[in-house]
Amino acid sequence: MADLADAEARLGRDLPAGLGQLLLECGGIIGHTGVDTVWPVEEIVEQNIFIRTDRSLAQLSMSFDSFLFFGDNGGGDQFAFVEAPQRPDIFVWEHETDSRRWVASDLRDYLGRSLAEGGDDWYV
Repeated sequence: MADLADAEARLGRDLPAGLGQLLLECGGIIGHTGVDTVWPVEEIVEQNIFIRTDRSLAQLSMSFDSFLFFGDNGGGDQFAFVEAPQRPDIFVWEHETDSRRWVASDLRDYLGRSLAEGGDDWYV
């Protein structure tokens, strides 16, 4: 619990309830091919701080302020909750095109889709 409180303090925002509960139960999820379907809490903090402070990304991409990234596909695309306005939906940021689009209705839907057989590009 202290790790989650520390993570939220460092991020300056609360983790979505379902994500916080999942992290308390298992600490993260590795998918079929070894991709980080859900990052451990420390990785969530590090990646979100990096993506908001890296100057090269700021020059190439639209703002990431409304997203909370929590996992990836192993090839650079990252998955995130939308926080402004707050909603349960999961979006993907496709790093090659800087596009952001809906991929799942909530964390449970995301886990079901991303962990099903079919590969790491299930959302394409």
